[in-house]
Order: sequence, then structure tokens, then C-alpha cells
Amino acid sequence: MENQNSLRQILRRIDKKGYKAYKEIKGQYRFPDFLLFIDHVQGDPFAAPSKIRVRVPMQKAEIPNDLIQHPHRRSGTADAIIRIIHGEIRKIARMRRGTGKSGLISIDVGGQEIIPRSALKITDSFVEARMEIGLPARGRTVLSDEAEAMFFDELPRIIQNSMFRKNFDQEFVTRFAYYVQNYFAVQKQLKSKNLIAFIADRSVLPRESGVSQKPMPINDAVPFRSPRELKVKMELPNPVNGQTFIEGAGIPAGITLIVGGGFHGKSTLLQALESGVYPHIPGDGREYVVTNPAAVKIRAEDGRRIEKVDIRPFINHLPRQKDARSFCTDDASGSTSQAANIIEALETGAEALLVDEDTSATNFMIRDARMQALVHKQFEPITPFIDRIREMYDRFGVSTVLVMGGSGDYFQAADTVILMKEYVPQVVTEQARAIAEQFKTERRPEREFEWKTITERAPLPQSFDASKGKKEVKIEARGLHSVQFGTHTIDLRQVEQIVDISQTRAIGFALHFIARRWMDGQRTIRELMDLAETFLLKEGTDGLNPFRRDDEHPGNFALPRRFEIAAALNRYRGLKVRQKEE
Repeated sequence: MENQNSLRQILRRIDKKGYKAYKEIKGQYRFPDFLLFIDHVQGDPFAAPSKIRVRVPMQKAEIPNDLIQHPHRRSGTADAIIRIIHGEIRKIARMRRGTGKSGLISIDVGGQEIIPRSALKITDSFVEARMEIGLPARGRTVLSDEAEAMFFDELPRIIQNSMFRKNFDQEFVTRFAYYVQNYFAVQKQLKSKNLIAFIADRSVLPRESGVSQKPMPINDAVPFRSPRELKVKMELPNPVNGQTFIEGAGIPAGITLIVGGGFHGKSTLLQALESGVYPHIPGDGREYVVTNPAAVKIRAEDGRRIEKVDIRPFINHLPRQKDARSFCTDDASGSTSQAANIIEALETGAEALLVDEDTSATNFMIRDARMQALVHKQFEPITPFIDRIREMYDRFGVSTVLVMGGSGDYFQAADTVILMKEYVPQVVTEQARAIAEQFKTERRPEREFEWKTITERAPLPQSFDASKGKKEVKIEARGLHSVQFGTHTIDLRQVEQIVDISQTRAIGFALHFIARRWMDGQRTIRELMDLAETFLLKEGTDGLNPFRRDDEHPGNFALPRRFEIAAALNRYRGLKVRQKEE
């Protein structure tokens, strides 16, 4: 390993040379308080920035064992330190130092959610930040003075202020560490209490705007207040406001209906539950909205591709003898896409479905008595969701939370009915049942057969090709909801529980990793997701990068769930599968 002066000497030697001369600085350098690894040097000032790692020995960082020995505390500590580094970059880095990305310093930082990221690694012996840096140039000429300022002034100050316990806000880091442990402790209690979600009293569910996930100002929001009938207490390993428990509403397993007038908070509650599969930063307002980690948002998705999904439980006897057992289309309708989305979620291991009528296909959700009278079942291939919702829970143990404002026919199917009135929830289950009894529906159940099994599928590895042109692997996140995978673009716009572009990036590389490592044409999607989930939880996302060597890193991955990886797999237009026999 070279001394820091070696880096200074190289920079001075290449001053005013062509930009590619920066390639000489790639290597490892010892600074007084940290090690600098320059892993990748960009070839052009307009190209993706250079990748560096900064490693601080633990004896100098002095992060307390109390914050890193428990895995969930370590995750919260890492997230907090990333946010501190990001804040110091914004305060210290001058940024604009020439052409293109010259002067850029960045680290992959999260939004409102706390998700394990590859941007920071904590071990018993060191703390390592993975960052990007834009090497300065005028045109395509090296600017050594500016590069020296970045490496020998800005970067050391950023590191000193953010990765050494004596300098950073210790209370801020501790709060994150203890909170993440609390979140997962509450999530673990859900199953033992027969719940699929918990919403703490005084939570702030609405967001400040349609384009922001930050909380609505407290003076404008109505804090959540749990109905007496749903009140539960959750134990906490770390006290909050002096208490070792937290109270709120428990959403029970089974079928829960959320009803109410327009603009009274129905969809806001469901969106909080969708997001509750992730911990949130302290102060978000939804810190203690905690949802079963196997809860999946379901919606209609016109235009998506479907590959050999057995949609017969919901859609059968299609015109022109189209095969519903092995349904394929390149341009799904609202009803066929929603049916496939449900089957695929169950196939992947979902334990709860979150559904909003506003984003559902109307004819998929319900057929009333008048429509049944006009369009005979003989000419209607759809079995509405209402006629399968109870069966999904009784046979497969899959709960449903459904926002419904347009049909009282679901009253009879619901175990729990929550009325949102001026943003305040009320339990009206008995009233709903009485209304259902008083106003009998004349619609007839349209379930054609008993739904006994879920037909599983095994992806064929030869259908996954990440190459493009001369590049053996071309995978790139193009925004939050799009992945370029080889020559294909995977559209994830309707996969609503992806919350971070670094998750999107990791999903693309996860598909490639799964295809190379485990996909054999025999393992089912569920089996592949089991393997991927186990690997990612144990090893983290570092191993997903096909270009990675032992001394390099991917610093811009965030951990995806198995359900979003499977959703991308199912939306990959090159996918080919083999159905398992019933």
C-alpha cells in the first residue's frame, strides 16, 4: 500500500495531461487516519464518476459495540452514518470544479426508509464508506490542483466529521440503531398476535405532497388514533419516551375492509401499510407502522407481459379456446393482469395482499346481480375477487386488506370493517354485517371450482441474457421503476413497493445472479427466491455485482425484497418458463 504522498506525486505529474492519465491513480493509499482505495477511475469527465472506498480502523472510529453487535442495531447505525456523510459532503464539498462531473463527491443515501445499503460496511475491525468522486478536468485536461484539494482537504474533513465517534452526533446514530431494533421486534410479534400490521397511536400517515414522502406538517395532519376494538400493546427492547411498550391498532389476519367517503383517508392508510414493510427514519411519522414483511400490493396493470401463469381461479373459459391454465400475453388487460399479479404473489410466498379499488379492474373485483342477469356466467370468464377472497385465506392463509368505497357486497366476506371518517378509524364490523343482513344482495357466487393448489413455474436459464452488443453484462437502473437488462427494458412502474433506485439497480443484478447461480429449469420461482433471500440476508448485496473483485465494491445497492425481484422476473419480456405439474 502506497503512502498518501504517492497519490500527491502522481497528481502533480499528470497535471494538464489528457484525462485518461488519471488511470495512474488507481490503487491503495495510507492516510494518517484512514485508508483510501481508488477502485475505478472514470475514463471521461462526463462518464460515471470514479469509485473510491475510505476505510477507518475501528480503534480510531471507536463506534461502541452496543451499536454494532446486534444485526438490526448495526443496520440502523450504518444508515445513520451514511446520512451524516451525505450531510458533510453537502457542507464541505465544493462540487463544481470544472467540466462534466468534475468535483462531485457523493454517497448512496436513502430517503424516508431505512434499507440495508452497500454504501457503508461495518465490521469488528473497520468502518468503510463506498463513495463516488468526479475527478476534475477543464475540457478533457487533468486539473491536479483541484484533485489535490478534493483528496487532501475536502475528503479528509468529510471523513473526520462523519466516521469518527468523537466528531459525529452520537445521539442521532444511537436513535437510529435502537429504533431499527424496535421496528423488527414489533414485526416479529405480529404473527404471534395473529396480526398482519400494527399502526402506533399518534402516527402521522399522510405525506406532505403527491411527489414527496416526507410527512405532512403536524399542524396540518390528523394523528392516527386506534379504535378501542383494535388496540394492542407491543413490547420494545429499547424504551421510547421512557416506556418499554407502544400502543396502537393491530390489523388482524383474515379479511379487512377499509371503507369510508372519498378524501377521508382510506388510501392513505393503505399506502402506510404498503410502506410499513420497511422501517422509516425517526421523525417520519410512520416509524411504527409495521407490516408483515410478506405483504404485497396488488393492482391492475394494463399492458404487462404474462408468461404461462395459471389464472383459472379468476379467469377461465376464455374465447377462442385461449389457454387459461398456461396464460400468455404481451399486452394484458386490467383483469388478466390483476389475476396474474395475485397468482404470482402467492407463487412467491405472499402472506397478505393489499388492494385498493381505485387501482383495480372493476370487472375483476365484483359483478353485481344486475350485470349477472344481463351477461350470463356462460359468457363471462371472470370469477370476481369477491368470490375467492375467503378461499385464499381459509386454504392458503393469505390475508387481504381491501380499500373499498363502491360496493357493500364485500361486507359479507369481511372479518373486520374499518370506517375512515375525517381521517379517524372506527371499527364498524357489526354494523356492516347488520346492513348486509338487512339489504340482501341478489348476486350469485360465481366460483366455478375449488381452488386447491397454486401452479408453480420454473424459469428457463437460457431465457435470461444480460448481454448487449459487445458488453457481456449490460444492467442499469433507469430511474426508480425501470431496469435495462441486456436488450430488454423491465417496466416496474406498477410495482409500488419499490421505494429506492438503488433497490431497482440491485433487482436487475439479482436477476442476473440468480440466473447464473441457481436457475436450472427445475427450481421454481419460490425456490429461487428462497435461495436469493437467504443469500442476500446473510451476505448482503455486495456479491450481486458480476464485475466485483475481492478488492472492489458496488457502492450503490439497496436490499430488495424477494417479491420485487420476482415481480421484475415476471415482467422481463424475454422470460420463458416451464410449468410444474399439478
